[in-house]
Amino acid sequence: MINIDLKQIEKKKKLLEKIKIQLKKDFVGIDEIIDSLLDYISVWYLIPEILNKPVIVNLWGMTGVGKTDLIRKLVKYLEFQDRFTEIELSNIDSTSWDKSVGAVLEKYNLNDEKPAIVLFDEIQRFNTVDSDGKPITQTKFMDFWELLSDGRLSRKTKDDLDYQLFNLLSRKEELKKRRAKGDIVEEENMSYWDARELQKMLSMEGDFSDFINISNDQGVELIASAKKAKKIYEPVNYAKTLMIISGNLDEAFNMAIATSESDVDADIFHAFTKKITIVDVKNSLSRKFRPEQVARFGNIHLIYNSLSRKSFEQLIAKEFERIITDTKDKFGITLKIEQDLNDLVYRNGVFPVQGVRPVFSSIIDIIETNLSKYLYESIMKGYKSITIQYSEPNQSLTAILDGKHTITTPYTGRVDEVRNHNEQNAIVNISVHESGHALAYIALFNVVPLQLKSKLANSYAGGFTFPHQIHETKESLVKKIMIFLAGGLAEDLIFGENLASVGRGNDWEKLTSIAIDYIRKYGFGDYYQANYAMEQYAYRMDKHITDKSVEDLIVGLTEKTKELLLLNKDLLLDLSRNLALLGSLTPIQVQKIANKHNLKPKIAEEGYLIIDNYNEKI
Repeated sequence: MINIDLKQIEKKKKLLEKIKIQLKKDFVGIDEIIDSLLDYISVWYLIPEILNKPVIVNLWGMTGVGKTDLIRKLVKYLEFQDRFTEIELSNIDSTSWDKSVGAVLEKYNLNDEKPAIVLFDEIQRFNTVDSDGKPITQTKFMDFWELLSDGRLSRKTKDDLDYQLFNLLSRKEELKKRRAKGDIVEEENMSYWDARELQKMLSMEGDFSDFINISNDQGVELIASAKKAKKIYEPVNYAKTLMIISGNLDEAFNMAIATSESDVDADIFHAFTKKITIVDVKNSLSRKFRPEQVARFGNIHLIYNSLSRKSFEQLIAKEFERIITDTKDKFGITLKIEQDLNDLVYRNGVFPVQGVRPVFSSIIDIIETNLSKYLYESIMKGYKSITIQYSEPNQSLTAILDGKHTITTPYTGRVDEVRNHNEQNAIVNISVHESGHALAYIALFNVVPLQLKSKLANSYAGGFTFPHQIHETKESLVKKIMIFLAGGLAEDLIFGENLASVGRGNDWEKLTSIAIDYIRKYGFGDYYQANYAMEQYAYRMDKHITDKSVEDLIVGLTEKTKELLLLNKDLLLDLSRNLALLGSLTPIQVQKIANKHNLKPKIAEEGYLIIDNYNEKI
């Protein structure tokens, strides 16, 4: 019967609650992840004695969302630093001496069947199938799958013990021969390294300093006793080990957008990632691992959302507060950072799919590097306060020392600088193109796009019209083709065909793919009902039997789209002029412009699904 110390459990439970509160202070935007993680590990931490298999928790998310840091902080607060290791698995051979998980766990003395934490990080690099689904030959860490299966690993110590026993017996025989010759020899103790290895192989408890004085004869007795008890032949049971598996799954977190990520609203990425489920994760894993291996990951999958705009803003404010506190504590100087600095860091430091690292880098670049100059001046002249401001029109930082002395530093945000170098004529061209997309989107779905931009932080001029998620039907596929057509056709209408740009190329690829699926895959055409897309390269235009229907569909929709744009030409011009002037339009701005031209589109939040009311129809 297991003896359970209720007082100790209660004490541990209170510590978990404190840790939960502290972790939420340390990290921004992942409160739900922290709650779930601590709930899942509670049994392992409170009553590990009842476990007969290890607890396996999976963390999935894009880079820079705090997966690894969260586990390291958790380990620190649990005071498990000496019972923790990180293992970065890879199917690429390297110069590392470690060839198995068991060897790593033994090296860190975590094979003693006591509670421990192991983080398997960057697991996506350990894929066992290639992009075609074919098995990849692997030579390292293959016992990882054995460990996930039942929480046990075969011991590798029998041969090592036999080798050590042989060495000890050989030394004993040598001493015996020397004594027979009349030599006076004292009993030898085991060497430092032999004693250390023996303690590890026998999983013996106690401080190593007590074990180091063991004699050769005692070592022989310990090995013989262990072999007689047969414990060394049994697998190591890792039932009391908390196993964290962490990785980035690009397939599951694909935002399906080819544009400058710094210009896409963080809330849009956040809304898309909120819809990712355990099913999406398992589908993504199945592209990297064999089915039986995917099953061994278990069903505890914690999915990180991309950080929202609010979370990024909180992160920036939190870092500013840290800098303000450090400045006061270290130099006795009161620091104030104005709001325009928050905006500057956000514009230049937030790349939603790259997580928090670019934000920290931008804060160092914008604030801390320049603050060092202002601190030097303040310390040398005895100033006690610094206020830092930023002027976007003047592209400069200003530090006001003690409310009277000012230092102005020219500064342009690194991303702002890229945006500002866009050629105005190119911006106008792109504005008309994107306004064509937006107009068609509004007219066909009666919804304002989430974002409309014609001025990006990109070496090449570009823009985008960010849509909502659209439930695909026969009708919505036709509308999507028209929306893709509308960009290039808007250029034809406003500038004339000879001045229309080649920016339509990507649009035409996408709309052609949709049209091919419409005819070949879904059978929405009038003449062909068989699926003509049942091959690896379904989008090759070499099936003459259906090519004419695909072409006819696109030609017909081209004429309809031209009519739509011509009917709303005044709205197209109004949108284009405002977009060219500002570089970007918010949904409210777009809605107001549309209302002026007798269109009444609604504004829908991120994550909104455009879908017909099927429920009403039945």
